Parts: sequence; structure tokens; C-alpha cells
Amino acid sequence: MAGHTQRGQCAKRMSILDAAADVFCRKGFAAASIDEIAAVACVSRQTIYNHYREKETLFVAVVEDVMNRANATLFSVLSTFPDSADDLEDGLTAFAVRLNKNCICNHDGKFLRKLVQTEGERYPHLFESWRQQGPGKLTTALSALLARLAHSQALAIDDFDVAARQFVALANADLQMMTLFGGTPTNEELEKAARNAVRTFLKAYGNPKAEKGAGEPQLAAMSG
Repeated sequence: MAGHTQRGQCAKRMSILDAAADVFCRKGFAAASIDEIAAVACVSRQTIYNHYREKETLFVAVVEDVMNRANATLFSVLSTFPDSADDLEDGLTAFAVRLNKNCICNHDGKFLRKLVQTEGERYPHLFESWRQQGPGKLTTALSALLARLAHSQALAIDDFDVAARQFVALANADLQMMTLFGGTPTNEELEKAARNAVRTFLKAYGNPKAEKGAGEPQLAAMSG
């Protein structure tokens, strides 16, 4: 009986969070009402107050819930980062496509970006957990992955944090205007944006020594 009650409470909490995310995204924090959230979630306003006490607490819970999902997806994508210099352009391009498609241009990514753009300046304290758990995690993890490639001499990088931020910025550069207005890029647009980004990135950070070394066996064979 207790287990059934606990599952029911968990389902109700998730319903409230989903409804609140929808209303906050459409109306913004100030205009969103507990009554409308309750109606969308099919619960009473008192049920919401029992779980979250006030609208501000509910908003923070929504941001944290979306952030947790986004981080889980992010680390799944990061696990596919290329680990060798073989076909580096293609490997990084495929990775950039996955990063954009699953982390930046997906529903959660658009939701967080819209909330930060519309509410971040007016209510900075509501986004404290996002600042701590959001973009910083991507930069930290990506800089470590780039360091691994640099260690194998596939890349020549002096500052891995800067390179990581630049990689993300380049990957999203051709898609920013589209996603800003809620658009969803096609697979072809994702591929083109990623390819442009990686080619620019490799012009800045590709290791000339590695490229020279890759050609030496061929030259030696020709001279032999």
C-alpha cells in the first residue's frame, strides 16, 4: 500500500513539473499562475502548494528537472567523442551533429535557452543551479576530451577551456538565428553547420606536425 501511494505521489509530482514547464515557457515566470499550472496538471492548487510551497520553489524545481535530463543526455553524447586522430574531421563533425541535435536543438535545450533569455536578467537567483550545473559542465568535460586528443598530438592547443568554448560556439554558429526563433534544423543543416565548425576549428587547432608525420610514410615508400 505504501509503495502504491509513493508511486502515485511521484507520478503527481512529475505531472506538476511537466505542466509547470509548459506554462512557464509560454507565459514566463511573472505571468504564470499556480491556478493555470494546476489546471494543466489536473490537480488542485493546494496539491501544488503541498509539494512546492510557492511558485518560486516550483520554478527552481522545473529548471533542475530539465537540467538533470539535459545533463544525462549531454554525458551520453560526450561518451561518443572521437578518441583518436583517425578521420578526425569526420569524427568531430559527427560528434558536433550529435551535440547540436541532442543537447542544443532538442526540446530541453530550447526550453532552457528560452527561459534564460526571457527570465534570466529579471530573476538571476532562480537560475543559480543552471549556472552551476549547465554550460560549465559541458566546457569542463569537453576541455578534458580535447586535452586527450592534444596529448596524442592530433591537436595543438594551449588553453583547453578556451578551445572547448570555441568548439561549442562554432558548432552552434550557423544555427543560432534559427533556434533563437524556435526553429528546428534539418539533418542536412545540422551536418553543414557541424562541418563548417570543425573545419574552422581544425584550421585553428589542427597540429601541423601530426599532418606532416602522417605524410612521411607515404613519401618514404615513394622514395624507396
